Amino acid sequence: MSSESAHRVAVSLLILALPVAAQDAASQIKVEIQRLQQSLKDRPFSDPDLPDINSMAGGELKAANDALNAGRLYLGLERLAGAEDLLQGARVVADKKAETVKGGLPAYEEEWKQVSMSLTARDREARETDWSHAPAALRALSETAQGKSVPLLEGGRGFATSTQPKNGLFYLGQAQGESEFAQFCASLHLPRKVPALPRRSLLPELQKLQDKTNAAFVPPRSIDLHPRFIALNSTLKLAQELDAARFYSGALYQYLEAVRHYGMLDAVAPDSTGQSALKNAVAAMQKKLDSSTSDDSIAQLFTERAASQVAHTDGTAPTADEWKSAGVIIDQVLPAYFEAQKPAFPLQQASGKTVEVTLIRWPYT
Repeated sequence: MSSESAHRVAVSLLILALPVAAQDAASQIKVEIQRLQQSLKDRPFSDPDLPDINSMAGGELKAANDALNAGRLYLGLERLAGAEDLLQGARVVADKKAETVKGGLPAYEEEWKQVSMSLTARDREARETDWSHAPAALRALSETAQGKSVPLLEGGRGFATSTQPKNGLFYLGQAQGESEFAQFCASLHLPRKVPALPRRSLLPELQKLQDKTNAAFVPPRSIDLHPRFIALNSTLKLAQELDAARFYSGALYQYLEAVRHYGMLDAVAPDSTGQSALKNAVAAMQKKLDSSTSDDSIAQLFTERAASQVAHTDGTAPTADEWKSAGVIIDQVLPAYFEAQKPAFPLQQASGKTVEVTLIRWPYT
């Protein structure tokens, strides 16, 4: 048997090893990955303004496929979301750039109106989706993608009018990609086999984390770790928007991701002894979640990510940031998840005079 044939057999066995309820979903996800890989192969991108898009999208699709082959379904979906976003953004640029350059802002506005009508209809459908039998992680991924779509659409329009019309096309495509991914999640056959967890607003936790973030944003750390603060604040922004829309599963998912970003500000990579202990902690958490009698699928998503970070499927060594991230997930993110299952604590009320400050940030950048 050739090594390629052996690989195919191993992949098939891994998919069959998934719970019966997950087999259909795993097959659906694998088909979608293969569809996008074929699309990228048949129509690679050559736009000089997007020189790395082929490798970036291809890398996300490979990571999604590797996760799925390792039995990490939720992680595979998370990486697939990134690929859908990139590919749709680049595809709209490839298909509409010449027309938009020639037609200017009116041409862009016409395309924007068509996409806006489509996304409005999809947003209405998304809010009517019956999630009563689906795992929370599946709902969280779908709500997060749907929650991103309209701000990206609006952001693209602002970028097109303030710079050049062609510069808003990528955001237009991203908005479509996020909306389509949200629909894809809703179409997956993945019945929940355990009781659902209560859903609630995460506003108290988000407010507390935002206050901690604001306090931490001081020189020299605010300068030295500027990209990390951007990631943290954009994630908090998205979580707050999802919470306001009552997309509470998505809000919890993004709140926990913001906890991870905050923890990365001070995280230290473990030494060899710490690495061994961290691997054991990840394995212990996986075992705990596998035997859970509640829907802890959002915690499972983060644990799958940590497991992929401490032990690569190709045998390469994890990076320092991957060790840090896995440690933060175990030590901070998962405790925050279990804490969030408790009733919300009261919001702090401001006292005395207040000053309103408006911060303008580009969507999720």
